[in-house]
Amino acid sequence: MAIWVDADACPKVIKEILLRSAQRTKICLYFVANQYIPVPNVDNVKSIRVASGFDVADDEIVRRCAVDDLIITSDLPLAGEVIEKGGRVLTPRGEVLDTDNIKSRLNMRDFLETMRSSGIQSGGPDKMNQNDRQLFANQLDQYLVGWMKRQAKNRT
Repeated sequence: MAIWVDADACPKVIKEILLRSAQRTKICLYFVANQYIPVPNVDNVKSIRVASGFDVADDEIVRRCAVDDLIITSDLPLAGEVIEKGGRVLTPRGEVLDTDNIKSRLNMRDFLETMRSSGIQSGGPDKMNQNDRQLFANQLDQYLVGWMKRQAKNRT
């Protein structure tokens, strides 16, 4: 199991939470971006720099991720592709995206994009707050604990 981060737009505070979790659990953590993301010099944390371009980092994450890998992104098309591959998705705001909600989220995204292209301004998301950070940390911890329990059960 690995954690893949769509790192170009990932908030710094979320990166810090992920780094602490990776150092504590020793799970592999990969930051994928079109720029170098500084990471500590530890074996299980890597920065993967991809070429600039539309969806290059997303395509790299989809190519490399495996079943049960956790992907951190707020990019809904990327989330949809990862879910189809059997990966898990958590947004930086702590929302779990899965087969039950991704289609409706993609439909809403497309609807809002149509509205914006016709000149209607819908505004962007609110700034991240402490509740968002706490929800993310809790959801991440819940996923990691569940994964570690499944691993322990498989060994017995």
